Amino acid sequence: MGGGGGDSSEDTAVELGDEPHVLAVDDNLIDRKLVEKLLKNSSCKVTTAENALRALDYLGLGNETLEGAVSKVNLIITDYCMPGMTGYELLKKIKESSVLKEVPVVIMSSENIPTRISQCLEEGAKMFMLKPLKQSDVKQLKWHLMKCRN
Repeated sequence: MGGGGGDSSEDTAVELGDEPHVLAVDDNLIDRKLVEKLLKNSSCKVTTAENALRALDYLGLGNETLEGAVSKVNLIITDYCMPGMTGYELLKKIKESSVLKEVPVVIMSSENIPTRISQCLEEGAKMFMLKPLKQSDVKQLKWHLMKCRN
């Protein structure tokens, strides 16, 4: 597999190429590693964050971010229950951002609570997945990602 072209145009649209870039946010190390492994098995580039505030910093929305710096990701997958800021609050912050509002966000949770699921979907989440994630979930995710880009 080649390393891609050397053309690095400063375009805000992300070139999907072979490897979609996914930001995975989960405070649980085991869950985070599992999601990372499943995504990498599906040939995705993965960046992980252990909480929503780290994710916001990485995305260019945090307090410690350089003005105008925005990380280019094709998809954000986040746990719902995290200390400090929930996945739902992270979703709202992303959807409020003019630059990031088009990035699909997927929420995961180990709890199947219909009101929570509909709340996340109403706020703009593309999907709500139950943990633990399986390879078939990630295949569905990647298909969804490709569909969004076409």
